[in-house]
Amino acid sequence: MSDPRDDPGDRIRRALANALAPWLAGDAPVVLAVSGGADSTALMHAAAACRAGALFVATVDHGLRPESADEARAVARAAAALGLPHATLPWEGVRPRAAIQAEARAARYRLLAAHARTVGARLVLTGHTRDDQAETVLMRLIAGSGPAGLAGMRRERPLEPGLALARPFLDIAKVDLVAWCEAQGVGFARDPSNADERYGRVRLRRLLEREGLSVDRLVRLAERAARDEAALGEAAAAAFASVHSDLVSTNAHGPPLPGGEGAAPLPPPAVGGGGAAAIVPLRLDGQILAALPDAVALRVLDLALDRAGGTLPRRLERLERLVLVDLLPALRSGRAVRRTLRGLAIAADPARRVTIRPAPPRRGDGLAAGAPDLLGKGEGSAYIGLACADEPAAAGSRPTRPRD
Repeated sequence: MSDPRDDPGDRIRRALANALAPWLAGDAPVVLAVSGGADSTALMHAAAACRAGALFVATVDHGLRPESADEARAVARAAAALGLPHATLPWEGVRPRAAIQAEARAARYRLLAAHARTVGARLVLTGHTRDDQAETVLMRLIAGSGPAGLAGMRRERPLEPGLALARPFLDIAKVDLVAWCEAQGVGFARDPSNADERYGRVRLRRLLEREGLSVDRLVRLAERAARDEAALGEAAAAAFASVHSDLVSTNAHGPPLPGGEGAAPLPPPAVGGGGAAAIVPLRLDGQILAALPDAVALRVLDLALDRAGGTLPRRLERLERLVLVDLLPALRSGRAVRRTLRGLAIAADPARRVTIRPAPPRRGDGLAAGAPDLLGKGEGSAYIGLACADEPAAAGSRPTRPRD
């Protein structure tokens, strides 16, 4: 008699249950982001099988395709059959003419976060798979991303303070979720653009598969990049603590404090990348900074710009130009230099002191003074920050259904 554990359907069922278990422990409300594709449909059904209550299903309708409203209604019916409350979240307002995928993605997470607040949830789950991770790494590789981008999508990240986004299925192949849905007789929407070679992501996927760059290899690259980035991040945080002082630090419970011990702690980057809540002029010890490895120095400056209230966007190639081409050579030779990036003036003097403060406004347009390319007014460039946004769009692609 065969062992029932050898059944592929049972294997996938157990894999889904094990992947969801850490996120569904307890009885706190959880929002499931379900678009209607196989991945998020499997997420909804598997989560319902693992937990009796406190699950809320949400479908973001971007209104970009004629069939999107029907797909949202289909998800609502499937959720009702499982006894789960469902909400359709429409993206309203004027659509941008450019970068619509990025705007749609930002709107999707904004709407999900707002719905989570409404139902009292502190966690949103999505159905992103191993294949989505590989595609994300590939797109970031094409965009010229650094190690943080090549680390791919994080298994968990903040959406806003007190609310996390998690992807329990990042280790599971899409084909397994499709097979599970079909074996269970669970209907799901199929996106024809996934096989349409008019779109760049489809052509690239097929080309690289033929050349041997498989999903497994791309995911392995992400794992290695994440491991290295974590080590560099820890080194940068330790180095930042040794090189910086706040010229003016604020205390939420009292008057301004001098920099150093007792100063306001380093805030995390804002959700979506870059920028502390308040502008805090900083001073860095340029002698220590100049002695750091370049990769660590880059991250120290990125932390400093965040701490000082740097504006978006965060672009790695501009940070590299500032740090590697201008700042570090000046510090190592004892020259003065002044540059502007992310709305901040970064100045080094011959004594190797680095000061970061708000850049003065330009006459007439209110923009910070400085070279146009450092201010983002030069040629167009993809966002390639040390911390990348999720799911970058491929060239030639368009938004269809939100990725599961």
